[in-house]
Amino acid sequence: MAVPSVFAAFDKDGDGKVSASELRRCTEATLGEYVSEEEAVAALAAVDTDGDGLLNQEEFSRLAAAGAHEADDADVKRRCLREAFGMYASSSVEDTTTTMITPASLRRTLSRLGSHELGVEECRAMICRFDLDGDGKLSFDEFRVMMMLWL
Repeated sequence: MAVPSVFAAFDKDGDGKVSASELRRCTEATLGEYVSEEEAVAALAAVDTDGDGLLNQEEFSRLAAAGAHEADDADVKRRCLREAFGMYASSSVEDTTTTMITPASLRRTLSRLGSHELGVEECRAMICRFDLDGDGKLSFDEFRVMMMLWL
């Protein structure tokens, strides 16, 4: 979909400008995420160069480009986290679709990285702090939460 078509979809009243409420409603409809009035006003203000409190097509394009850049950054971060997770994780022999960080896989990886020798119990204790479902292993989502706290 070209930017002018996207702009037209957001410009519900057809006045050639996108208001904060139009931005909010369309963002919720297209992305399925709740956007508060304050968030919509802040996003609009960030690119509203003429100061009229509305987005013309050029300003809207800048906002869309900034959003695309943020999405690209999020994708890069997620890929990097997946790679890091993969270094520590081991696949279950019974179920190759389930990849988890186990105390043994954590111990093995830390040992390869030159960390002082940790026992399985110490690794189990490290995992326990972020093991949200209590299964004794870290899923990718649990690993992501852990890394967000560290970064």
